[in-house]
Amino acid sequence: MNQKPSNAFVAASWVALIAGVITFNVGLWNAEMLLNEKGYYFVVLMYGLFSAISLQKSVRDQLEGVPVTTIYYGLSWFSTVLAILLLVVGLWNATLTASEKGFYGMAFTLSLFAAIAVQKNTRDNKKEEINA
Repeated sequence: MNQKPSNAFVAASWVALIAGVITFNVGLWNAEMLLNEKGYYFVVLMYGLFSAISLQKSVRDQLEGVPVTTIYYGLSWFSTVLAILLLVVGLWNATLTASEKGFYGMAFTLSLFAAIAVQKNTRDNKKEEINA
């Protein structure tokens, strides 16, 4: 039986997700780059969030004995790695200062980690409701 996450951890996860996404996007808004570059980084963030949540769900499903197709499981891993790789390649080739690159990298990492935590908490809380 899984233990329900504490309200503090649920709140911290949501705050981290919101902070990471807002920070990343405020950075993009204020960046001196072309609109297509801003769009690239925005799409990479959204793709990364979706793929990380999908990966967490498929890993958790497998651990709990819920059937997950091999193709979906593989695509979840591939998508998550690809999103990270796309950000790394984009930042590597960008004409940004090292501190700006670090800023985007850290906001992206925080957002992905927090999205996984929020999804985990949501699932754990839902399971508690069902079992109650």
